[in-house]
Amino acid sequence: MIRIFAILFLTTCALAGEIRYSLMQFVEDGLATDPQTEEIRHGIEAKKNQLSRLKAEAVLPTFYVSMMVGPAPGLKEEIQNGDTVDTYDFTKMGPFWGVEAKFIQPLNLGQYRAGKMALEADMQQKSFDIENQVHKKDVELQTYYYNYLLAKEMIRIAGEAQAKVDEAYEKLEEALDDDDPNVSQMDLLNLKAQMHKVKEGVSEANLGMRRVMLAIRFALNLREEDTFVAEDTILVQRTELLPTLEEVRSLTLRHHPELRQLSAGLRARRIQMDLAEAKLAPEFFIMGQVQYVKSWAGNRSVMQKNAFDQDAVNKLDGLIGIGVRYHLNFWKNWEGYRSSRTDFRALQLKESYASNGLMAQAEEQYYKVVSAKEKLDAMKESLRASEAILKGAAMQYDLDKSKTGNLVSAYTQNITMQKDYYFAVCSYNVEFAQLIARMGMSLKDFHTIYMNQ
Repeated sequence: MIRIFAILFLTTCALAGEIRYSLMQFVEDGLATDPQTEEIRHGIEAKKNQLSRLKAEAVLPTFYVSMMVGPAPGLKEEIQNGDTVDTYDFTKMGPFWGVEAKFIQPLNLGQYRAGKMALEADMQQKSFDIENQVHKKDVELQTYYYNYLLAKEMIRIAGEAQAKVDEAYEKLEEALDDDDPNVSQMDLLNLKAQMHKVKEGVSEANLGMRRVMLAIRFALNLREEDTFVAEDTILVQRTELLPTLEEVRSLTLRHHPELRQLSAGLRARRIQMDLAEAKLAPEFFIMGQVQYVKSWAGNRSVMQKNAFDQDAVNKLDGLIGIGVRYHLNFWKNWEGYRSSRTDFRALQLKESYASNGLMAQAEEQYYKVVSAKEKLDAMKESLRASEAILKGAAMQYDLDKSKTGNLVSAYTQNITMQKDYYFAVCSYNVEFAQLIARMGMSLKDFHTIYMNQ
């Protein structure tokens, strides 16, 4: 029976367009549907197109074919200066068909291989760059999720504050109407003066929810009728185990895409430097040409049946040879080689400190997470103290209605502490997400690699 009710509930939610997301599901769906992420991933298509164009140019990069059909004059024999020659006979026309083909095939196989490897390494470098960009989007999506839960908590706190203040206001009015000697008009005015803060909090909470929902709907590409709901009902501290500092350093060295991108970039620059050096040498190629014309308007006395007979109209010709091309603008190519060599040496210098720099960034983020955790723990203690003060002030107010100021002060302090506490929880969760990205992993990678080890 319970299972049937659960199925009916899920069906009702689906029909109503309500979609519930866990943190992992939200991040995965966001990365799959976010238009900006799709635009980032589309960048590698340009590299694939360059590689396909290079492969296409490797075989007959220059190949022209032209054909023609039309009428051609016949031939007749005439005697000129004692010799029998064929002359055109325009009174007897016939069809003809002709084709001409030209091709050039470079023989610089080494340049082709170097160019192909350089493009492949460049494409690999681009893929690691995209992975790094996706990790940043991963953090952004986690921030949306936790900000959504934070906005829910702020709306709840603001709503409770509004209800409590309204209740206190009504009780004071009733006490004044009953001429309670412990209550004065000044108590009512003091409470009324504090109500704008409560209304301001309600307005800010609603604004925060609207803003984060706009970002979430854009990231998930939701329809107008779809409603986003988080699977988590309250904002709590993340439950993942915080890695040690040594583990942070080790994971950064093993998984950070910028290090792999740098390695691929060095390989690409090295090959590009070799390619630029190869272009300083002359280029060899094979060039050929074929021309064939066949007419069916031959000698009228005997029709030509041999397809390769040649005369004034019919023609079969061709040539093939090996050529060499040398770029006279040597200094332009030399500058290209020098530029490639400079870029390669710059990447070599960067490689010497890149790993240390990335580890330093990850270590800095680790300290931020630890600091956020310490701040959160301190907030918990302060929140418990604030709740104890509020209970004491409420007991005093029940005994003496003139203690309204103390109650309002204690309640305001408690609301402020709740607000600060949930902001601290959200800050810790987001800083933890930043740490995962600094180590070069997505949320899914972190759960797969670290949490399951």
